[in-house]
Amino acid sequence: MHTQKTVTGKKKFRFTQDTVFDIIVAAILSIIILIMAYPIYFVLMASFSDPSYVNNGSMLLWPKGFTLLGYQKVFEDSRIWTGYGNTLIYTIGGTALGTFFTMMAGYALSRRDLPFRNLLMAYFVFTMYFGGGLIPFYMVIKKLQLTNTRTLMIILGAVGVYNIIITRSFMENNIPEELRDAARVDGCGNGRFFFKIALPLSKAIMAVLVLYLAVSYWDSYFNPMIFLTDRSKYPLALYLREILLTAATGAANSMTTDAEAARKLQTMVQVIKYGVIVVSTLPILCVYPFLQKYFVKGVMIGSIKG
Repeated sequence: MHTQKTVTGKKKFRFTQDTVFDIIVAAILSIIILIMAYPIYFVLMASFSDPSYVNNGSMLLWPKGFTLLGYQKVFEDSRIWTGYGNTLIYTIGGTALGTFFTMMAGYALSRRDLPFRNLLMAYFVFTMYFGGGLIPFYMVIKKLQLTNTRTLMIILGAVGVYNIIITRSFMENNIPEELRDAARVDGCGNGRFFFKIALPLSKAIMAVLVLYLAVSYWDSYFNPMIFLTDRSKYPLALYLREILLTAATGAANSMTTDAEAARKLQTMVQVIKYGVIVVSTLPILCVYPFLQKYFVKGVMIGSIKG
């Protein structure tokens, strides 16, 4: 009886410790979430606020001096819709192409019977640390006659060594050799095994690749700035950069002529800046919740060995 009481007492004490620990962890995580989420929330609220309230620090939680001027100036520019269309083409095409070829490369490198597997992996890793530089890269692209083409914007950056590595690790740990042996006994070749068995079992890592690639393509502006000269092929990020620079330049030029006009233009620049941030990031943020459960599983499961 005494032992039972002691055991019961220990259980109660352990439960109390666990509860306190959970409360502390939840409080710390809540604080971290607030610290990370508030800048995004602030930018969203600032895009609807008068910049004078934002600059003097009086706008903290809710919009002050509600205005849609920033969004009006952004969306009334026809370049925005052209940029959205191009960005969707580059993002969807590049993400689909990159996911498919990365999955194929990861599967091939996960097979222990692949000839020169380690040598190929070493070659891929070598390219992560050493490259020819921007000028030789541009010369190669120009020699291939791919400059100023949408094809280049889709294939450029579609396959990355880091993505191949995490895909290979995932398949090594989640597609057992016994499954391959059983499929081979039933007459299933490598191609059929990849499409019918490996891909359906790899939804988690595919979601990770889709998120990585989609964000990369959506935010890309440096490569289009280097390789595109036709303005009708510019992505959204490049157009938004132009709009912001145009507004800032106009405000700077007017400062030498009319102080009141300069103040109004400077206010408009601030509003446009926050509007540009929201317009460029909101669509890709909406995609993340649908991939989150696969994203966490896909990243972590490849790190488990044995």
